[in-house]
Amino acid sequence: MMNQNNDNFTEQDGLNINADENVSGTEHLNDPIEETQLNALEAELNESKDKYLRLAAEFDNFRKRTAKERIELFQTAGKDIITDLLDVLDDVDRASKEVEESSDAHLKQGVSLIFNKLKNILQSKGLKAMEAKGVAFDPELHEAITEIPAPTEDLQGKIVDEISKGYYLNDKIIRHAKVVVGK
Repeated sequence: MMNQNNDNFTEQDGLNINADENVSGTEHLNDPIEETQLNALEAELNESKDKYLRLAAEFDNFRKRTAKERIELFQTAGKDIITDLLDVLDDVDRASKEVEESSDAHLKQGVSLIFNKLKNILQSKGLKAMEAKGVAFDPELHEAITEIPAPTEDLQGKIVDEISKGYYLNDKIIRHAKVVVGK
């Protein structure tokens, strides 16, 4: 008997749970959307998706580019100092060759120790000497000072002498080799 009274109570107050939704004022939700509105919404959605994909790709490219630039910056951070030290390295190399002709063993050993220490420190920072003598001339790597007649047939178009060494810093050229080319 209680159940019947509860059912009557809800029906009398207009709160029938099983009533159709359209009766409660939501009939506008079931109205068909016009075809033009649907097409416009789809076009707007596609445009938003395209903008999102382009923005995501652009951000990814930016992230990769800045990471690459950061790595390059760390690799070449001491480039200016190392470039300035190349002249000192050339002078030490010339001094080492002159000392080799000397008869003083202590002088040879001292200069050799200093030269090797300087060379090892610079190599640990990424400096690498360029091999040029006897190699084919490459204008991307070498700076031709002059051309001379090749002493032998196999040295034509190749480097006969090296005036000053070229150097790489972490596989990037920081100084081109100044060379004499055989013609």
